[in-house]
Amino acid sequence: MKNLIVVESPAKAKTIKNFLDSQYEVIASKGHIRDLPKNTFGIKIQDEKFIPEYQISSDHKEIVKQIKTLAKEAKEVFIATDEDREGEAIGYHITQVLGKDVAKFPRIVFHEITKNAILNALKTPRNIDMDKVDAQQARRLLDRIVGFKLSSLIASKIQKGLSAGRVQSSTLKLVVDREREINAFIPVRYFNIQAIFNSEIQAELIEFKNKKLEKLSLQDEKEVQEMLKILQNESYSIQKIQKKNKKTPTPPPFMTSTLQQSASSILGFSPTKTMSIAQKLYEGVQTNEGIMGAITYMRTDSLNIAKEAQDAARALLLEKYGKDFVPKSAKQYTSKSKGAQEAHEAIRPTNMNFSPDVAKNFLSNDELKLYTLIYNRFLASQSNDAEFESQSIFFESTSGLFKANGSKLIFEGFYKILGSEDKDKLLPNLKEKEMVKTQKISSKEHFTEPPARFNEASLIKMMEGLGIGRPSTYAPTIALLSNREYIKIEKKQIFATENAFKVTDMLNEHFNEIVDSHFTAKLEEELDDIADKKINWQKLLWDFYQPFEAKINEGKKNITSQKIVIPTGELCPSCGKELVKRNGRFGEFVACSGYPKCKYIKKEEKIQQEIIETSEKCEKCGLPMIEKNGRNGKFIACSGYPKCKNTKSLLQPTQNIDAKCPECGGNILEKRSKRGNFFGCSNYPKCTFISKYVPIDTPKCNFCGYMLAKRTYRGKDILECIKCKERQEC
Repeated sequence: MKNLIVVESPAKAKTIKNFLDSQYEVIASKGHIRDLPKNTFGIKIQDEKFIPEYQISSDHKEIVKQIKTLAKEAKEVFIATDEDREGEAIGYHITQVLGKDVAKFPRIVFHEITKNAILNALKTPRNIDMDKVDAQQARRLLDRIVGFKLSSLIASKIQKGLSAGRVQSSTLKLVVDREREINAFIPVRYFNIQAIFNSEIQAELIEFKNKKLEKLSLQDEKEVQEMLKILQNESYSIQKIQKKNKKTPTPPPFMTSTLQQSASSILGFSPTKTMSIAQKLYEGVQTNEGIMGAITYMRTDSLNIAKEAQDAARALLLEKYGKDFVPKSAKQYTSKSKGAQEAHEAIRPTNMNFSPDVAKNFLSNDELKLYTLIYNRFLASQSNDAEFESQSIFFESTSGLFKANGSKLIFEGFYKILGSEDKDKLLPNLKEKEMVKTQKISSKEHFTEPPARFNEASLIKMMEGLGIGRPSTYAPTIALLSNREYIKIEKKQIFATENAFKVTDMLNEHFNEIVDSHFTAKLEEELDDIADKKINWQKLLWDFYQPFEAKINEGKKNITSQKIVIPTGELCPSCGKELVKRNGRFGEFVACSGYPKCKYIKKEEKIQQEIIETSEKCEKCGLPMIEKNGRNGKFIACSGYPKCKNTKSLLQPTQNIDAKCPECGGNILEKRSKRGNFFGCSNYPKCTFISKYVPIDTPKCNFCGYMLAKRTYRGKDILECIKCKERQEC
């Protein structure tokens, strides 16, 4: 009889099978085999207890059948799912469908999929951790309670198809609040005064007439000009020279959040893409030593490192870079992440001999990029710090004090591995009290800038800092917000949509705890407490459910509907009630006012279009081209349709404006694409000027002087700069 090992991933199963002899069979559950039903609430509540109504999903029935068959024939069944709450829960559900006592199933755990790790795990099995299972169940049921009930309320009050969730809504509020900060921001104009001494040293004024100057100290242009007159007529000498040595500490190895952030900023990978590639690297790839996991488990908030991994990194540093790069003792790091599971390890290579130079022969291009990032970061984390010499020279006159800064890299340390964009900015050798020549003293105008929009990396950093979600939820949360069209990601910046404002405002007013990051973070901590046996999971759910359900019922009665309903004067042919116009996710439609009892929807009547013949002939068949209306506006098509299906976009100059291209002076044309109308230069492709909104010649942007476009924003007509996006009133 064979032993059976059950994992969750086919790739992981294949890798583990490669390490074991014929006495073991390995099968993958392909993720969760049981879950709450998709279309119903799926939770029975009685006597302050929550009973989940788990179902085997239709796409898992065949694999469950296979697991049952193999388990009956097996000598022993080992659960080998990932060592986190989801993995523990997957293992628990497998034991339940096999119909045996959960305590009778040996559970093996490992942080890396290598031969030694698997064989050692098989020697030291444990039981399934039911506290972790309860924590996962509590999270799943909490998310179902919030998502199911709140989404239904939002759909009835705002728009069908919208949703809310415990983590997603709290994260969305961060994006909406940032968008409001940007919209409300009023730039402040300020100046600084700079000087060039001895033809090469750039310095900035830090003190005038014994008064220290801060960033926004100089806002009056007239005052600045008067200061310049005084400063330009004075002599300067070196008051003092400062030199200090400072160390730049090595960065820690990656955990989930920092890997996603670095992969986004350095490689341009989305969090979803990063985790997908990391999953492949963890589960098993071909290496020069056979199939094995190339990195340790990638869903972690721990910075722990195994001693053998530290020793391997230190040995490689000594061999490749020399003893100066190896610290006296191995470096240890502590995670600042709330609720970090310190039993896990940081993300690191499983084999330091599998260097990026070797890996390039086995990995795809994107896999190699991410693996190189992980490999170099781990190796750098065990190196010595980098060391700089910072330099400061102070130039004084009767009225002013200028400061010039420089730096010099003394010892590369970890920069030898990671590289550095910081170039030496050396200052010349001068002496205190020495007189210097003044080349130029001038002022420069600046404007304060609004807070930057989130990108995926900075949003994950914010979620981590506030304790919203856990490593496994960062990427899925952002992906969900994008799929629900609450956010748009353009040029790596995250924008909130109109629906995001509507939903967030409603939740903020009536369910403020759901969007409150502190409340969400506290819940995460309480879920951690369940896993640590400090809180009963049923009590946590009941304490949350009671007030939440009361607010839902109150909201159904008292929250004003934002749906636009316009009477038509027509009667419903099914029940006799009035027909009304409504807005849905697919546009405007006419339906019965008696919904949901009456579900009548009036079919859209097709209007016979007047055929407008153009002077243009079809280049394919020679017949006249005619003008037609489509979902993206007007276009011209062959009158020989359907025999000839030739079509062309209809380009015409924009109407009611007289604006010229700001780049080349050409005409601006209104063009059409699948995404709607836009405005572009007639000299395309030589000129690539483009605007989403109608450009105007005057006025120009107050901040950068570029062309403005007229658009509607939240019911108001405004002018928006095509280049810098600054807005001003019409």
